[in-house]
Amino acid sequence: MPTPTPADKFSFGLWTIGYNGTDPFGGPTRRPLDVVYAVEKLAELGAYGLTFHDDDLFAFGATDTERRAQIDRLIAALASTGLTVPMVTTNLFSAPVFKDGGFTSNDREVRRFALRKVLRNIDLAAELGARTFVMWGGREGAEYDNGKNLRAALERYREAVNLLGDYVTDKGYDIRFAIEPKPNEPRGDILLPTIGHALAFIDSLERSDLVGLNPEVGHEQMAGLNFTAGVAQALYHDKLFHIDLNGQRSIKYDQDLVFGHGDLHNAFALVDLLEHGGVDGGPSYLGPRHFDYKPSRTEDEQGVWESVTANMRTYLLLKERAAAFRADPEVQEALSAAKVDELSRPTMAAGESYEALLADRSAYEDFDAGAYLDGKGFGFVRLQQLATEHLMGAR
Repeated sequence: MPTPTPADKFSFGLWTIGYNGTDPFGGPTRRPLDVVYAVEKLAELGAYGLTFHDDDLFAFGATDTERRAQIDRLIAALASTGLTVPMVTTNLFSAPVFKDGGFTSNDREVRRFALRKVLRNIDLAAELGARTFVMWGGREGAEYDNGKNLRAALERYREAVNLLGDYVTDKGYDIRFAIEPKPNEPRGDILLPTIGHALAFIDSLERSDLVGLNPEVGHEQMAGLNFTAGVAQALYHDKLFHIDLNGQRSIKYDQDLVFGHGDLHNAFALVDLLEHGGVDGGPSYLGPRHFDYKPSRTEDEQGVWESVTANMRTYLLLKERAAAFRADPEVQEALSAAKVDELSRPTMAAGESYEALLADRSAYEDFDAGAYLDGKGFGFVRLQQLATEHLMGAR
């Protein structure tokens, strides 16, 4: 069984391991988890980093003294264990003041309060050495179409992110922002619901180079989308700044299962992409493998730490299986037969014009399109079966 080490760059949110089991239908099933204890346990299990919302570390409305005490406790725990804080985020969704959102609340005073809260947390992120600041707009949305001027909401969203970009630039902070899309829950509909929506929004920003994506498995799959395909597009645009790994089973509420405890085939394809999808066949993503999941409400504390280990082991096992898949000669032959590599060859020859294409009879007049009826199959089923057999350890 593979053993996780900090070199694997596995990180966990304090809100994940600290989830107490509360859901809309019942209260907590576990006691609160102290941050120092959490850091020590994660280090013991081989993790690399801890992430958090401000309100995970200290209570909403905490005094400066209370806030500083918790920060100092965290800093001491990090120093003694070697754990890092690669990412920080801000809670703009739990407190009643954010019931209509933070950056896009209809109430201007709430929007100003939200910006101040985020700016303060950016300072903390910089103090702790975090280089990524994630923004999940869980309350930035609506239930009723007439209750929100969506054009104005997007402009206020843009105004906020532009201001944050100015702030980190003027402060000289080495911090980039990562937008986390989600289609719904807790709002009926959430702004920037998918990777594609977020990419289009980022393109409108004044400092778009500072803003990328933090896609999450379950969030894309909630919308019926292929997560691996979405991550590939984020990579294509050089916008995969961070990633949230978990498990999701079909289109329903956000389950936040352990990574791989949902669509295992897609998890396999995702790990293969992250580890072997670079232009040179190497890793396509070098950042933390961050697990944003919730230990099941059914578990006690032992189950929490077992779920931490399960996330890391599943990723490492899929990494091993993906490497074996890529090294298999039969897979290489099947990939060639499916013309997978040929897609990387430009359709137009170097320097070829559309006039030359129009003059090329082999491209149209002499091309045998009829040969594709009951012929010239691509062998994708065979290729998928080989992936399945490697995934199951049968090869």
